[in-house]
Amino acid sequence: MGAEPDECVPQRPVRRRGARWREWTPLAASTVAVLAGAVLWFTGRRDAAGLVWAVVTLVALVPAGWSVLRQLWRRRFGVDVIAVLALAGSLAVGEYLAGAVIALMVATGRALEAYAQRRATRDLRALLERAPRTARRRTADGGIEVVPLERIAAGDRLLVGPGDVVPVDGTVEEAATLDESVVTGESQVVSRAAGQQVGSGVVNTGAGFGLRATRNAAQSTYAGIVRLAEEATAHRAPMVRLADRYAAAFVPFTLVLAGLGWLLSGDVVRAVAVLVVATPCPLLLATPIAIVSGLSRVARRGVLVRDGGSLELLGRARTLLMDKTGTLTAGRPRAAETVVPPGGDRDEVLRLAASVEQLSPHVLAAALVAQARERGLALTAPTEVTEEPGRGVSGRVDGRRVRVGQVAGDLPDWATRARDRAEVAGRSTVWVSDDSGPVGAVLLEDPVRPDARRTVRRLRQAGLTRLVMLTGDRPRIAEQVAQAVGVDESLAQCSPAGKVARVRAEAGRAVTVMVGDGVNDAPALAEAHVGVAMGATGATASADVADAVLTVDRLDRLADAVEIARYARRVAVQSATVGMGLAVVAMLVAAAGRLPPVAGAFLQEGIDVVVILNALRALGGGLRRRDVPSGTRDLLDRYAGQHGAVRAAVTRVRDAADLLATRPDAPKCLPAVREAHRRLTEQVLPHEADEERRLYPALAEPLGSPEATATMSRAHLEIRRLVDRIGGHLAQAGDGRLRPDQIPDLLASLYGLDAVLRLHLTQEEEEFFSLDPTAT
Repeated sequence: MGAEPDECVPQRPVRRRGARWREWTPLAASTVAVLAGAVLWFTGRRDAAGLVWAVVTLVALVPAGWSVLRQLWRRRFGVDVIAVLALAGSLAVGEYLAGAVIALMVATGRALEAYAQRRATRDLRALLERAPRTARRRTADGGIEVVPLERIAAGDRLLVGPGDVVPVDGTVEEAATLDESVVTGESQVVSRAAGQQVGSGVVNTGAGFGLRATRNAAQSTYAGIVRLAEEATAHRAPMVRLADRYAAAFVPFTLVLAGLGWLLSGDVVRAVAVLVVATPCPLLLATPIAIVSGLSRVARRGVLVRDGGSLELLGRARTLLMDKTGTLTAGRPRAAETVVPPGGDRDEVLRLAASVEQLSPHVLAAALVAQARERGLALTAPTEVTEEPGRGVSGRVDGRRVRVGQVAGDLPDWATRARDRAEVAGRSTVWVSDDSGPVGAVLLEDPVRPDARRTVRRLRQAGLTRLVMLTGDRPRIAEQVAQAVGVDESLAQCSPAGKVARVRAEAGRAVTVMVGDGVNDAPALAEAHVGVAMGATGATASADVADAVLTVDRLDRLADAVEIARYARRVAVQSATVGMGLAVVAMLVAAAGRLPPVAGAFLQEGIDVVVILNALRALGGGLRRRDVPSGTRDLLDRYAGQHGAVRAAVTRVRDAADLLATRPDAPKCLPAVREAHRRLTEQVLPHEADEERRLYPALAEPLGSPEATATMSRAHLEIRRLVDRIGGHLAQAGDGRLRPDQIPDLLASLYGLDAVLRLHLTQEEEEFFSLDPTAT
């Protein structure tokens, strides 16, 4: 018989060892007592044997009966009442051996449950045991002091030694090699460059490095994970809802059948036999074991679920509502394009902007600096930096006064076109100006997550029939994102109250999951049957109210969690159904007087073992996701890293096309086309050819078929055809000028290549690179 749902799992290693002895001791004592009684029986001392078995039965009955009385006092009525009646009935009719076997069965069930619980929750316990308690902090005089974790504040400079757990969220001050497996579920070691963000809880597997704290311990990623792990391990039998639903029908049926067997035969032993074979260990143990196993598996995938009831609901969900920003999109701006006047230098404009923004804490500044570093631009330390809230940042770079942010006054024609283009594309515009006026603009976007569309498809395959996107953004942007990821419906300009109302309406029709990441999503998460927070960036209010948290910044782990939850629930229901079905057959035979209590007790013991072993299948299986071999991961990571250079070449193609379309007679026009063609032949074509030769064959296994990359291979052919076509026009022009009849076809080739390459890169990132858990 299982422990009560509100009993807590000990969280300290010493207490857990003590609890293990307490759980296995009753089984050992019961086994010894039953065997001792058997020896006495076969040596002719049957009265002594009966006494031993009666004592064993009584010892099991007292705590079990007290547990049932406490449940009844709390107005709970479950299946464990049958086990108590079977033990009491065995004593009443003198079937002491049957009672002893039931006691042994109860002890066996508890021991099996304890074993499965420890195995299933070991990943959650590992999170608790690895939580850092102290940190090494640099002092003002250059020394190092060890301080309690709660004394660390944002801005402190720390030292993370080899093998240390990163204590708080922060920014690495030099390159670091990290094992993020405990937090993300991925075993591959990753490298973080200076200036990159690192979440707490990951392990330093390389040399020591400096860390500048960006959050204190209570607000850091790992603190939120530990809080959820504590709650997830606080329930011994989390399958209460499913067990109670079975109990509502099974307990009355058992009591009626036992009563009929007694009434029609006049033999109370038949009633006891029915109760013996009805002892519901499959329901009390197998279902919780399956669900707790599911909790452990989703934890290994980077998803912490608060309790088994939430996992069960996740396995029954039919409707999914998702916030857009930070859930379907990255939630962080990215520099998508740098716009300059005709003849301007994109790299110089971006370098100037990033140099000024180096000292700004604004999220837009981080996007500009990250883009400049990705392009390999050498940034200059700015001087005379001032920041005006709402207007931007200004400072001197190489003696030149540069302003980044808003712009006042009338815009030149090129800037007006850039602003209009950004508006159509749903992008934000950051102007870069000097004393003469605007010299360029950086267009920022919140890109759709590369794994979003693949994840939406997997969620549908897992059984979710309705997917809705909620956002406070404009309708045009909302519709673009909705079409890109493939949801059924989008609701734009949605306030927090509107999100709550929509969640409440959907929850009235089906089991509903809500996914969000911001503080404004917290009310909607609390309203849904299952609230899921994108909590990889810290312990936010949304994570505090959610039923589950994604500890890794990857949406596809939600699909993993849904598939695992459905599989665990299916195994739980199967175990309970098969166990109860076999028990019902045995009960009917017992009611007919064909199965005595002792034989029924041994039969029920066999049924229990079978269904509990079946429940342990939930520790594996159910995932549609194919694991990617480490060699293929390395290739994915390599080619994903090359996409930045390819996109830069595509930008040159667009620049050349725009210049050719607006000023075909300009002296810089033909050299711009030649430079674009050079980058295509030296950077893009070798990249595509290398992918065709090495990456695409390696993807055949994880994608399930060599044909999965056929359309991408066709795109490679089209890219080469357009590059060759542009090269042909340049060869005809020679050192002279382009003929008027060449311009329309050359424009079509340039704009066509721009469109094909952008689409091809996006498709690769969505379909292929999202397979790599370490790709960013």
